[in-house]
Amino acid sequence: EATRRIMLGPLVLNVGMRPPGLLANMAATLQQVSGGRLLLGLGAGGSRATPYVREQEGIGMPVERDAVRAARVAEACQVLRRLWAGDTSDFAGAHYRLARPDGILRPDPAPPIVVGGFGPRMAAIAGRWADGFNTPARHPQLAELIGMARDAHAKAGRDPARFLVTVFAGLADGWLGADSGPRRGLATLGVARVILLVSPPYDLARIAAAGRLLPTRPEAS
Repeated sequence: EATRRIMLGPLVLNVGMRPPGLLANMAATLQQVSGGRLLLGLGAGGSRATPYVREQEGIGMPVERDAVRAARVAEACQVLRRLWAGDTSDFAGAHYRLARPDGILRPDPAPPIVVGGFGPRMAAIAGRWADGFNTPARHPQLAELIGMARDAHAKAGRDPARFLVTVFAGLADGWLGADSGPRRGLATLGVARVILLVSPPYDLARIAAAGRLLPTRPEAS
């Protein structure tokens, strides 16, 4: 209601928390009410070595090993695509099943799926099954991971030039100027979007000041 140009989306949704059919309808609804501004970020959730494990443990859901959680992301991407396209055929995967699905909302256009991850396995899943890949801006293997994702995208018969690469970092002045060293480095890798994270309590004056330093798109008011 407050804006017509800010992109919306989770960074990232743990696919283990919701059945993909429910997620498909949730995403389709947000895509519709936002006028097509959703970027649907999906991820595998945290391992038992991370604090994110509490998200699943707290509601009695099992936390699987890394390979299983990653495979679930790949299948969730497939299920979402099928449901959004109105495919009512059965689907039998290792983790999800569809039995003549019907009544699922069909967003037009379907929102881009961006898979978040930190290593080669998730980069390859993003390239094969999603529309984009998200990873830390200061990842030591950033160029290699982006290359893996784009290669997987091309091998899947899709246009790597249309593959969306996003990165995230903390809010710092070095990321704000388009001509800064960090931003130039990302540009050479074809990074399309830098997501700057802030934590509560939110300093609204700091956020507003950062917004004034960002380049403004010609069409933006």
